[in-house]
Amino acid sequence: MTGPAQVPTGARASVVTVSDRASAGTYADRSGPLLVAGLAELGFVVDGPVVVPDERDRIVAALRAALSAGADLVVTTGGTGLAPRDVTPEATAEVVERDVPGLAEALRAAGRDKVPTAMLSRGRAGVAGRALVVNLPGSTGGVRDGLGVLGAVVGHALDQLRGGDHPPAAGASPAGGRPRTGHGQEPAPSESGVAAGVAGLRPADNGKDPGP
Repeated sequence: MTGPAQVPTGARASVVTVSDRASAGTYADRSGPLLVAGLAELGFVVDGPVVVPDERDRIVAALRAALSAGADLVVTTGGTGLAPRDVTPEATAEVVERDVPGLAEALRAAGRDKVPTAMLSRGRAGVAGRALVVNLPGSTGGVRDGLGVLGAVVGHALDQLRGGDHPPAAGASPAGGRPRTGHGQEPAPSESGVAAGVAGLRPADNGKDPGP
């Protein structure tokens, strides 16, 4: 089994910290710098953290600015819970075009065994153009768990967004499959093969369902 795909050379990431207190200067942002360092270790050229308050329009503006600047990956930290001002997922929904629900669920599951309240995170993951946008919790533990999940899949995700995983060209044999004809079509099965297949699908007892 091959390991995780490497982050493409020169790939850019941007970090956005969402916190009223950090934005006001009454609380030191710890999760943002930790996220920057972790993404750099994965191989990204990282911008940020940009710190914004828990205000939907400010979060949307920060996300769009990062995407306009050419980020391949935008990761937020904070504002994913149930508090009235936790609106990062709603802001993210305004920016992404397609959700990646499996990634969001994996991020929640990563911390659930250690911190049961991780399941209350409403963080999203989605695609905006050719970039990936991901919400992480505002805690340093949530960021560490999230980096572990991202490290396993983000290289492959960016490869897909850049057009990787193309289907085989016409005339090529699919893995483990039959050779194709000159027009890219699989050869039709023989009449004897069709007959054998149909016979194997006929129910027993003259069409009556077999008993339990």
